[in-house]
Amino acid sequence: MEEHRGGENEVRPCGAGRNVFGMRSLPATDPGEPDTRSATRLLLWIWRDQLGSQLLGACWGVIWMLSIALIPAAVGRAVDRGLIARSSSGLLTWTGAVLGLSVLVAIAGGMRHRNALTNWLSAAYLTIQVTVRHAVKVGAALPAMVNSGDVVAISSTDTEAIGSTFDITARLTGALVTVTAVALIMLDMSVTLGLVVLIGVPAMMVFTAALLRPLHRRQDRYRTLQGKLTDQTIDIAQGIRVLRGVGGEDAFNARYARSSRELRAVGLRVGRIESLLAGQEVLLPGLLTALVTWLAARFALRGEVTLGQLVAFYGYAAFLALPLATFGEAADAFTRGHVAATHVVSVLRLTSSITSPSHPAPAPAPGAELTDAESGLTVRPGQFLAVACTSPDDADTLAVRLARYADDGSPSLGGVPLRDLDLAGLRSRILLARNSDRYFPGTLRDSLRGPSPATDQTLLDALTAVSAQDILDGLPDGLDAEVAEKGRNFSGGQLQRLRLARALVADPEILIAVEATSAVDAHTEARIAERLGPCRAGRATMLFSTSPLVLDQAGEVAYVEDGKVIATGTHAGLLAAEPRYRALVTRESA
Repeated sequence: MEEHRGGENEVRPCGAGRNVFGMRSLPATDPGEPDTRSATRLLLWIWRDQLGSQLLGACWGVIWMLSIALIPAAVGRAVDRGLIARSSSGLLTWTGAVLGLSVLVAIAGGMRHRNALTNWLSAAYLTIQVTVRHAVKVGAALPAMVNSGDVVAISSTDTEAIGSTFDITARLTGALVTVTAVALIMLDMSVTLGLVVLIGVPAMMVFTAALLRPLHRRQDRYRTLQGKLTDQTIDIAQGIRVLRGVGGEDAFNARYARSSRELRAVGLRVGRIESLLAGQEVLLPGLLTALVTWLAARFALRGEVTLGQLVAFYGYAAFLALPLATFGEAADAFTRGHVAATHVVSVLRLTSSITSPSHPAPAPAPGAELTDAESGLTVRPGQFLAVACTSPDDADTLAVRLARYADDGSPSLGGVPLRDLDLAGLRSRILLARNSDRYFPGTLRDSLRGPSPATDQTLLDALTAVSAQDILDGLPDGLDAEVAEKGRNFSGGQLQRLRLARALVADPEILIAVEATSAVDAHTEARIAERLGPCRAGRATMLFSTSPLVLDQAGEVAYVEDGKVIATGTHAGLLAAEPRYRALVTRESA
């Protein structure tokens, strides 16, 4: 469950160092902030973060691929110095060399793969970590600044693409070094064959590079549409009952179908480019192999190269399919990673307008009044104030303003404007609880307690205050029961009571709650209203509600119309003296 303590939620810092997977955990004030000037700079920042692991992977990649490349040379020597020379010692020597290289290939390949997997996980983990940490910094303003679909895509598609970018680097390094070494070896044996490799490989890379620009453009378009479609899916899933109730299901289905067709069309265009890349990974190395083999065979017939060298040349040409395929795979991975990093950077650049001032004013002493001059609302220390608004939008606007989720107006705490106070300190004193606050997976105990050191007895007292003992009694594991994501294993009324219970456990100096009892039955609401005041004794509570059961228990009621306080008094007094208030309340109770 998520509650807003006047702004961004606090997150306990991770300890510095590396975890069991060798991945760095960022402390709360990490000195190495991500470079968000461009997608390329972000990828370089991630690469520098795992520099040691990347270099180790490159070493294993070079050893692995170079060992494969030297096997044809050893086989060629075995042919020339063993079979043709009819030398048992020569045959055994070079056969042993082939065996040794094969063992080295197995060992280096395993280590390279292990290191590459570590790099993949580290890059993906670090991307998620910095994105989540920044999302916490932005706070409650994030949903209004970015679509849910984009956030989902970052946590799945984008992190995987960025991880793959760092998975391929070990093989890419090995491919670059090995192709250069093979070209030099072949150049030493035959200038013509060496030049074929030295010219042919760069030519193939140029052809591959020509496909990258349209691939990047189409992948970026595909990723954007994917985020929008995911956002539509989330909207439909969350509002399917409402859609069916108002007859809008068909309209949303039609819109989703159109978006799906557009995404499919873009995906097919991406697939065409990727198929060309995959095809050239087979065709071009095959052509090079055929050309080198044909030339080497002609040279062998003329006696310019030995039979063993002919075998070696064929082996080299066949081997080149591996590094050339790696070049194509790396091009695709880097393109995907760059597109993914672009979308991650767009989120990391988001900033909240709600920030701490550079020079915060001294915090007022505990027990200060929270006032809003624009609306006329004031909540005094220890007061249970109910606010009845003619418009639900007014209730949400006022609550957000008084908790400083927005800087419109000029609310103040103890005479000091909220915008002049340190934000973290303000969060610890004012808590805003709304029905949009979410639950996160974990035990019920952890969901209710949050970061506070509250005891089980404190949790039970809070559950009793919100008339939620029946929820606890219905759970076989009690406080140890698991809460599903977004609290799906609880009903709407149960979730609302648990949200309010968590707010009581947090025990803020000032609690602001919006329609905290709107989803419960009248008997339960009456019990909550009766118990809430005594539970919050000595603490200020501002509860936005139009329920007469709640209003009757409040110490004071403020009637708000068009964002302004029209009248204040007890519930009974306002019913008798203010016709508009009476009309609002009786309409709600009808």
